[in-house]
Amino acid sequence: MKKKLSAINCQLLATVILLPFALATASGQTLAPIRKPPFNEPLEKYNMPPAAPRKIETSPRMISQFGVFTSFQANVDAGGNNILGDCANEPSIAVNPTDGNKMMIAWRQFNSINSDFRQSGWGYTTDAGIHWTFPGVLQDNIFRSDPVTKSDEAGNFFYLSLQSTQAQSFFCDDVWRSTNGGQTFTEQSPDEAGHGGDKEWFTIDTTGGTGHGFLYQFWTGFFACDFGEFNRSTDSGATWQSPINIPNNPDTGAMDVDTNGNLFLAGGGSPFWCVRSSNAQDPNVTPTFDQVTNVNLGGNLIQGGINGIGLCGQTFIAVDRSGTGTNNNIYVLASVEPFSANNGTDVMFARSTDGGLTFSAPHRINDDPVNPNKWHIFGTLSVAPNGRIDAVWLDSRNAANNIDTQLFYSWSTDGGVTWAPNIAVSNSFNIQSGFPQNQKIGDYITIVSDNTGGNVAYAATYNVNPNAVNGHEQDVYYVRVFPSGGGTPTPTPTASPTPTPTATATATATPSVTPTPTSTPTATPTATPTPRPTPTPRTAPTPRTRPTPLPRP
Repeated sequence: MKKKLSAINCQLLATVILLPFALATASGQTLAPIRKPPFNEPLEKYNMPPAAPRKIETSPRMISQFGVFTSFQANVDAGGNNILGDCANEPSIAVNPTDGNKMMIAWRQFNSINSDFRQSGWGYTTDAGIHWTFPGVLQDNIFRSDPVTKSDEAGNFFYLSLQSTQAQSFFCDDVWRSTNGGQTFTEQSPDEAGHGGDKEWFTIDTTGGTGHGFLYQFWTGFFACDFGEFNRSTDSGATWQSPINIPNNPDTGAMDVDTNGNLFLAGGGSPFWCVRSSNAQDPNVTPTFDQVTNVNLGGNLIQGGINGIGLCGQTFIAVDRSGTGTNNNIYVLASVEPFSANNGTDVMFARSTDGGLTFSAPHRINDDPVNPNKWHIFGTLSVAPNGRIDAVWLDSRNAANNIDTQLFYSWSTDGGVTWAPNIAVSNSFNIQSGFPQNQKIGDYITIVSDNTGGNVAYAATYNVNPNAVNGHEQDVYYVRVFPSGGGTPTPTPTASPTPTPTATATATATPSVTPTPTSTPTATPTATPTPRPTPTPRTAPTPRTRPTPLPRP
């Protein structure tokens, strides 16, 4: 019965998606209908087959300079060029803590803007983000989404990936690991063996305690693989415990671990919840949740608005492990539609200095004048090893049409009590350009901080493509932000935005795995990466019988 209801919900969602996208407002904005949680329909759906093979054309990769900040395109072909006619969004970044030159970004890869079918793309760099190699996807022609990446303390990269089939209205996941800087990934378990569900997220315990190396994940229980909302792996993702439920069903959020090995997760939409498990680090017990705290962020998470059918953000949580006076502070941040408004979003922040027992009143981080027609979406944060908090988001404050956005940045050096004046760190772009048959630019962006700055992965539409929506395409970019960037810089022209197509032999949009250097000089010499071998085909896993999930409040 529940699967039938889920199918009906999927049909209703598809009907919503097929409605005219644009809603004109008095301010001239083009907005999608706004929906608030709980979201009782899946945010992902397998509804189109893989894109057909096509002739690949390229243009120079985009390097977008804005003052002292430089954004480098990550989803490039083997020659370092932009691939025309594909799409990449929803990026998640991981950084090797032993060597900041080595990073990887995972993203949703659409081989063609004419197909909604998406796969698990990724790229890696060995020269601090100046040049990127895109080896391909985890599995060719396998529907995957919601990429999440983390690094352990030794620099091994982990990739959590959502998977579904066309026959399913629910989602399962699995974890992949790279021990060579993101050049290749190996699946840790059989397909979909992580259980999981829609909007899954995970973290790794790197604290050195009894839970060292444990992987924790949670997801939206309403569209779970089989049941539950949370589970744990004590062997790097090879096996996973049977899922359990979380008090108050928080979802669409993130997780982190404090220096004592306590696990914290934050999610919801309004109300927001911060939930603690102090015994998840004990391999001999089934985890329980011993602390549940309501967090006021002054508004609701929303779907729609400026981002089509996508979320305007999700809930992020970060724990200070600096060993300073702010050690074990817990920070929660989200882009929310204020309770007092029915349009627009603000980046809101709350802090706990008592282990999550209580949280501060919400603090508005975007410092432009209050204006419900402005959008500040995809807010996310990271805490540096020295305790500095970095926050980034996409911001329409400078756009006359209230649609074009820039990446903005702010930071705090006093545990989130005060925040630096906001600075723009990217050129402006139309967030509604480049839609494939999937009307959004993802649901989130991500940042990983170190003592001098933050490493950001975001999606933008700088590259020109006359065949794409609004004449530009969605691609994934890396930019390093840092407090010494100063005030808002003057924008400069983007580099080589006009495509110069060059036909090649007929191929799929997945680039060749043989990397070659780009024409742009590197900052430091880089080794020739090892190509990713063709993955061994796997037989499809036996479908699970999905029991009826617990009712949502």
